[in-house]
Amino acid sequence: MLDAINAGIDSLRAALRESKAVVALTGAGVSAESGIPTFRGAGGLWRSFRPEQLATPEAFARDPRLVWEWYDWRRGVICRAEPNPGHAALAEIERRKGGGFTVITQNVDGLHDRAGNRRLVKLHGDIWRTRCVECGTVTLNHDVPLTVIPPHCPCDGLLRPDVIWFGEALSALEWEGAVEAARHADLFMLIGTSAMVYPAAGLVELGHEAGARVAIINPETTPFSERAQWRLEGAAGEILPLLLESW
Repeated sequence: MLDAINAGIDSLRAALRESKAVVALTGAGVSAESGIPTFRGAGGLWRSFRPEQLATPEAFARDPRLVWEWYDWRRGVICRAEPNPGHAALAEIERRKGGGFTVITQNVDGLHDRAGNRRLVKLHGDIWRTRCVECGTVTLNHDVPLTVIPPHCPCDGLLRPDVIWFGEALSALEWEGAVEAARHADLFMLIGTSAMVYPAAGLVELGHEAGARVAIINPETTPFSERAQWRLEGAAGEILPLLLESW
């Protein structure tokens, strides 16, 4: 088994080195390795609420203070986390590949930024940005805890987290960037995600249909595993650094 994994790593390393356009789609598993909970499923309750009850436009319209109290708590949890070896490896791959490497992430925690990735498509937004519901201004805000809840814009409009909530469409600009990258990729890496949540999961299908070879790095199998050229079952923080050896 170990020999097979090592052979897969050697083969993927060679493909990564030779590829001209590489895309890495990352999910919650990458952040979980830094100790960030998914805030969903088992242990996902905050007070007596589930994320599905708070991360919606309706919940924000009904009680913006309650929603912001939850996000303020989340930001506090996230700010204590550090990028893990998987994040660091992806930043180093970008440094080595230059413009030929793009990270598309479903995570909103900003750990890819902190690790050093700059060619980033943030499908679900960024928990460290706020957006005014009146004028639309987007601003970085790293205050932990927030000084005022709920926060307001200089125009006096209410600020909301600049993230995609349940029932909302993805940002057209981010989605177009993701589709463009997927269509032109010759290697598509699926990392720390089950590839079951659409429309993000559709990107790997788009890349595959356009001719990209697919690599899956995940502790469990995914719906796309049977069509992938590389299936490396394990943690991103353990496998990704190995791809940098003997480069």
